[in-house]
Amino acid sequence: MDLGKSIGLKMGKATRDAFGEALIEIGKEKPDFIVLDGDVANSTRTEGFAKQFPDRFYSMGIAESNLVSAASGMAAAGKTALAASFAVFLLCNAYDQIRMGVAFPNLDVKLVGSHSGISIGEDGPSQMAIEDIALATSFPNMTVLVPADEPSTHAATRAMFEVEGPVYLRTGRPKVPLVYAHGNVQFEIGKANLLLDGSDLTIIACGIMVAAALEAADYLSNQGIRARVLDMHTIKPIDIAAVEQAARETGAIVTAEEHLLDGGLGAAVARAAAATYPVPIEMVGIQDTYARSGSPQELLEAFGLTKDSIIQAAQKVLGRKDNRR
Repeated sequence: MDLGKSIGLKMGKATRDAFGEALIEIGKEKPDFIVLDGDVANSTRTEGFAKQFPDRFYSMGIAESNLVSAASGMAAAGKTALAASFAVFLLCNAYDQIRMGVAFPNLDVKLVGSHSGISIGEDGPSQMAIEDIALATSFPNMTVLVPADEPSTHAATRAMFEVEGPVYLRTGRPKVPLVYAHGNVQFEIGKANLLLDGSDLTIIACGIMVAAALEAADYLSNQGIRARVLDMHTIKPIDIAAVEQAARETGAIVTAEEHLLDGGLGAAVARAAAATYPVPIEMVGIQDTYARSGSPQELLEAFGLTKDSIIQAAQKVLGRKDNRR
């Protein structure tokens, strides 16, 4: 992947790999949680936990509804349960089980969906979760986390175990640029991270698009445009205060996400801005379409998930901002 190269960001591990490493570390510290997987432990990266703690790991086969039902049953019996699978299978196949077995009773179940977005590449649209954030945020009681890189995924994995109740953590397949330094991540659920300050507009991004947002901001700075960049790693609860502050201080917002525009980060940000301080907003994300098979970089370019798309959105929103004066 070419994200981050233009501003010198080093390439880190995939967020699914970071999750797997963090899970083992937490497993050594917390002996009271169990992990269940939908027969894809080598892909979700729960296999390391399974090897370290075989008596605390259950492979449920390719049956996501049963996977979630078992996790909710164990949580109802007093255990903290983590259920992992491909994001598209977990959220789409087992939606009703999550709704009635996890969200409705507000049980302590952690859901981890790997292989999210279109950057999984050649596997094609049947494997691509592009609606999972919308589905996860639709559940009352559900916390939804979308970390940007390896260090922030380590932090997010730890943070979700500090929340008592349902959490959905979204991870990805490809390696991604390092936005944060190892061991230096301020990660508070519901609190956006300010990565770059600016006064002309704000770019709010999550996941893989955070690196692209920083690239876009760097380009804009060379054009005399100072862009603020926020990593909105928590989609629910959204950081309403950060959105309001950005709207008031910069007057325009661009959102960027590897997800359908319907029900994703952009929708949550727009709702927050509308309720506090409405400003012009442009959204970069997947339009009303499914993707196709291809290399990750080809797909990101084909579906407009690049720094160039963010730059174009910034220029457009600045025009709208100026027209308001």
